[in-house]
Amino acid sequence: MDHKTSYLEIGKIVAAQGLKGELRVYPNTDFPERFEEPGQRWLLRPNQTEPESIELISGRYLDGKGLYVIQIKGIHDRNSAESLKDCKLLVPASDRLELEEGEFHVADLIGLSVYDQASQELIGTVTDVIPAGHDLLQVAKSTPEGGQDKTVLIPFVEAIVPIVDLDQKRIEITPPPGLLDL
Repeated sequence: MDHKTSYLEIGKIVAAQGLKGELRVYPNTDFPERFEEPGQRWLLRPNQTEPESIELISGRYLDGKGLYVIQIKGIHDRNSAESLKDCKLLVPASDRLELEEGEFHVADLIGLSVYDQASQELIGTVTDVIPAGHDLLQVAKSTPEGGQDKTVLIPFVEAIVPIVDLDQKRIEITPPPGLLDL
């Protein structure tokens, strides 16, 4: 089973927390309940293709760090927790939550082509969405030869990114002067 089409990544385990098996998780979702409500989640280990089922026992947000601290059933000590560093936490794609108008799932933005709205010139392709005060679109700039060699960060705010068309797989931006200069 291909995890990329049947699961959504919600976070990445970045470190152990304390001595009792708690884990620090960097979130890749805007839905805190994914880390706070007990229940089944999936764990994908580095270099593996099949996720394994795990049970989330508890979780809490770590103020000021932008991280969650979670407890997984069966992980009771620091060594066990450290062995899970760099694992990804997943939920089935069927658990995709409904979004409000103007909200998007990160996975839907990756791979979209980015165009200058005024000139319709191709700028590049979205390669990541970086959480910040306002999310940033990481865009690999296209070169005249069709290659990609530079990256630009574009604030994901309506004033700069007025059009996101998932059906056409394109984003149109109105960059302020200097935003695309490297």
